[in-house]
Amino acid sequence: MSPSILGSVLGRLPKQTDPNVLVGFDTGDDAGVYLISPDVALVQTVDFFTPIVDDPYTFGEIAATNSLSDVYAMGGRPLTALSIVGFPNSGKDLDMLEKILQGGLAKMQEAGCSVIGGHSIADDEIKFGYAVTGVADPNRVLTNQGARPGDRLVLTKRLGTGVISTALKQQKARQTDVEASIESMRTLNRAGSETAREFDVHAATDITGFGLLGHAHAMALASKVSMVFDHKQIDFLPGALEYSRQGFFSGGLKNNMRFLEGCLEFDESVPQEIRSLMVDPQTSGGLLLVVSDKDASALVASLRERGVPANQVGSVIEKTSPLIRVI
Repeated sequence: MSPSILGSVLGRLPKQTDPNVLVGFDTGDDAGVYLISPDVALVQTVDFFTPIVDDPYTFGEIAATNSLSDVYAMGGRPLTALSIVGFPNSGKDLDMLEKILQGGLAKMQEAGCSVIGGHSIADDEIKFGYAVTGVADPNRVLTNQGARPGDRLVLTKRLGTGVISTALKQQKARQTDVEASIESMRTLNRAGSETAREFDVHAATDITGFGLLGHAHAMALASKVSMVFDHKQIDFLPGALEYSRQGFFSGGLKNNMRFLEGCLEFDESVPQEIRSLMVDPQTSGGLLLVVSDKDASALVASLRERGVPANQVGSVIEKTSPLIRVI
């Protein structure tokens, strides 16, 4: 759904009054967090979508990775998952459904997360994902509200999954570019999350449907700060810039751009293809970590040592207008 439509509905709902709700839907965070004991909090999230690749096993892997990502973004450890399946009721192509489930299960096992059940409905359009429950230290939960002026912005993974997926649907994407995108989408954010906990990280979010700048906007709004991004420090997947120039975008990009009107400013030096990629919806994207200036370089170095692509891509400043600026 468009972030503006979703926000308008959620904004009319009553706020949670349970004191054990540490993070609810009112802050637009990645997952809900509920206090169980002084040392343990539950982290809960749900995510599912339609296929973005042709191979059913790979689709299952990507759907699972994407579903787990919100728990990792909160600094949590996933424990259990319930599968969510929408599949045609014709009784045909059951091998395809089995492969989707196998791919998802394999990725959940890699994450150390037990699939303990699920729910299915008859649907002409295939959909798949998970509701995931994890745990976190309630005193070290990473929300989108902790960014402080002077902090640095660190981004893991490369941008471009959205535009490559759109080019693939139109049979215009090179196979090597698709393979690089798939490898990124099926890579867990576990290493990024675990590494972040070793440093002075104040806030985090994962980059998915609202794009890099859409999720940054939510974080800036919740933290009452502004953010400045340096477009030259952002890495893109192979082929992403080319497909962006050619206009291979989903409707989600237009929704995201409309939502950010008045809140986002690009310097004239920022090429149009990069502007689009910074707003383009991502699938199973990386983490945007807000870290103290003193720890930023060490965090990036540690992430790279663990095989996680990472760059310093910007900084946090005092709240001003617009909330997000790209130089």
